Amino acid sequence: MKNYYSVLGLDKGSSDDEIKKAYRKLAMQYHPDRNEGNKKAEDRFKEISEAYAVLSDKKKRSQYDQKVFTKSFPGKIFFVTLTSMKF
Repeated sequence: MKNYYSVLGLDKGSSDDEIKKAYRKLAMQYHPDRNEGNKKAEDRFKEISEAYAVLSDKKKRSQYDQKVFTKSFPGKIFFVTLTSMKF
């Protein structure tokens, strides 16, 4: 699964305003009307738009964060919890 934060050049903790600003900047740069006939720019624009569609919607963003960041470190949370407990 793609890291939508990195697609927009952001970190996971980015604010809604930072997400919007990054999207607008990249959308202007890669918009098909500004890059006629450039398939790579068109594909990049679609990728940027997909990332923004998820990250700009609070519900979708929450689901995405849970899915991606839990999958990235499936055993780490359990391991940290066990190692921090005193027996």
